[in-house]
Amino acid sequence: MYIISLTYKVPLENIDQYLDDHVNYLNDQYEQGNFLMSGKKVPRTGGVILANANNREEISKILAQDPFYQHQLADYEVVEFVPSKSVKELEYLLD
Repeated sequence: MYIISLTYKVPLENIDQYLDDHVNYLNDQYEQGNFLMSGKKVPRTGGVILANANNREEISKILAQDPFYQHQLADYEVVEFVPSKSVKELEYLLD
């Protein structure tokens, strides 16, 4: 499992130009089962994605498809973790 933290490198006006493309990218990743949850940071300086993938290389390939990545609009911090405890509704995510 991976936590991906995006931090915008450009003004929000630049982000908003690619926001529809980014949302389409997110929708595609949800349909493929790669993303489990995502949302904006508060304040709006970027976003956070909870992702499921087999390895870091797969995550890198997935992120390379993001319009924000392709247009160098955000920095990406990727943290791998192994969930060991959760609320009952999310137990299916435990290894």
